[in-house]
Amino acid sequence: MRAPGDALGHPRRTVVIEAVEPAVDGGRYPVKREVGAMLEVTADVFKEGHDALVVSLKYRRASETAWRETPMRHVDNDRWAGAFRLDAVGRWSFTIEALADPYRSWLADLAKRHAARQGLASELREGLALIRAAAARAAGEDARALAKSAQRIEGTPGQDEAVALAGQEPLVRLMERHLDRTDATRGEQEFEVVADRERARFAAWYEFFPRSSGTFKDAEAQLERAAAMGFDVVYLPPIHPIGRTNRKGKNNALVAEPGDPGSPWAIGSEEGGHTAVHPELGTLGDFDRFVERARSLGLEVALDFAIQCSPDHPWVSQHPEWFFHRPDGTIKYAENPPKKYQDVYPIDFLCAEPAPLWQEMRGIVAFWAARGVRAFRVDNPHTKPVKFWAWLIREVHDAYPDVIFLAEAFTRPKMMKALAKAGFTQSYTYFTWRNEKHELIDYLTEITTPPVADFLRGHLWPNTPDILPETLQKGGRPAFKLRLVLAATLSSLYGIYSGYELCENTPAAPGSEEYLDSEKYELKRRDWNAPGNLVDFITRVNRIRRENRALQRYSNLRFYTADNPHVLFYGKMTPERDNVVLVAASVDPVGIQASTVDVPIAELGIGERQPYRMHELLSDRWFEWRGPRGYVELRPETDPAQIFVLHR
Repeated sequence: MRAPGDALGHPRRTVVIEAVEPAVDGGRYPVKREVGAMLEVTADVFKEGHDALVVSLKYRRASETAWRETPMRHVDNDRWAGAFRLDAVGRWSFTIEALADPYRSWLADLAKRHAARQGLASELREGLALIRAAAARAAGEDARALAKSAQRIEGTPGQDEAVALAGQEPLVRLMERHLDRTDATRGEQEFEVVADRERARFAAWYEFFPRSSGTFKDAEAQLERAAAMGFDVVYLPPIHPIGRTNRKGKNNALVAEPGDPGSPWAIGSEEGGHTAVHPELGTLGDFDRFVERARSLGLEVALDFAIQCSPDHPWVSQHPEWFFHRPDGTIKYAENPPKKYQDVYPIDFLCAEPAPLWQEMRGIVAFWAARGVRAFRVDNPHTKPVKFWAWLIREVHDAYPDVIFLAEAFTRPKMMKALAKAGFTQSYTYFTWRNEKHELIDYLTEITTPPVADFLRGHLWPNTPDILPETLQKGGRPAFKLRLVLAATLSSLYGIYSGYELCENTPAAPGSEEYLDSEKYELKRRDWNAPGNLVDFITRVNRIRRENRALQRYSNLRFYTADNPHVLFYGKMTPERDNVVLVAASVDPVGIQASTVDVPIAELGIGERQPYRMHELLSDRWFEWRGPRGYVELRPETDPAQIFVLHR
């Protein structure tokens, strides 16, 4: 027969700890937060009987062996809450420990008996025994203070005075400090949280092709433009040597003309592969100087990590086993039917010996991280095993915990979420194709609130080199302004591909989302001061983001009622409510739209008749509103969206 201790663990550790939050898939994956944040943890904690409980939140960094501890407070209905600050970037663990507090339990029972005017001689002896046991565990001044308290209670002639002495707060605190924790129940599971740096949560990205400028040195002018517009990160498509075999021509032509640069995603030639730079851009030293120049402007450089090769990549001859082969033994090029990429070979992650391949991938990221790159936009991660990404990201973070991984995964929702759970810091989203009021509300609510927001940070892109959405093709300049404001204010993370500020919107063909004369296949020369450009508008929006802390948070988005089905009304506020931003946006880029909107005055502590001022930041106009309803009028050419800051 098995003893109870064998069947149930330590038989005296009977506290139940369950429903711990936040937890991603029950704790299978880490929660995501940012350094400096307070992680709020809640749990159901209870045990048989009526004992008072002491519940502690225990936490530590991955590199630490000793647990730190902070008390949890009782909320209601056996729900407890506590918090700790994530004071360093990296991976953390937390769990919960609880035990009965015999002294507080005794005090509660004593108070009831005393109120009923019962005799307390026996009960007081029980309390004295508890105090003397604590004194035996203590040392120094605490031991003496506990012994003295026992003497005073024992020497008190009346039970009223004894009860009062027993309940004095200094004594209660001493008893808790020297509580016997032998029978404490520890949660069955340790939960993880990853604390990323702030730019994991708040950043504006600007994508451009440095080769269209010439060399890295020439492209520094684009760094200066991006910095002047208020961007935080410049993202570069692949900067590596480009293969010549099956090189694509302009507009994805199967045959390249002399001088055609080819697609930068066809990586690799005799000049090198993923750890080399294209000779026409310069040298690795030139790249280092480019990164340093970006840093001096307050920018950081993000690189594209595309795990694929041109037929001329050194791996093709050195590691043919890493590629897919046809029955005749030739290597297969990439396809995404009906699209064909004759200039690209995909990698076979299920090859016979994947370990050397995986190690090579880690080496590539580490190579660029060692050169100061701390952000990577990962091309098509959904075509590689999720298990690989979980391994790679953890390996990289062990050496470089501040690296940001952005998943370019326009794929099935569950795969996008699985990649985020596996460790991707940020993710592209379906925002690019969400245009109607109801679908914007539904989708943005989903990705900015728990449980999804605990592991996925949505990065909103109105366009990319691959995607010119229909709304920009047909909506013209008003649509470009509208989608920029939506991206920049619905999420704390957004980005645009260069040319957006010029409202480039000519598709390759009717019904296509490809750009005509795509920069993926040719060099682009642009007049950045062309009439109708949005440079000043983008600069203002980015300044608004930097000046309003509410817009720098990700999971504080709330939608409010607007009575016009074409008008979206939403807001963000800081926890202290000292910065409240409200946005009205028309989802109609053609017609004038007016609407009454509901302002959450009760939540803000504003009375029904109390006036308040609304500062519209894009136009720098002031309005005085009163009560829970306001009025907005949105005109496509001038004000497709309005950004208000509320002043009491």
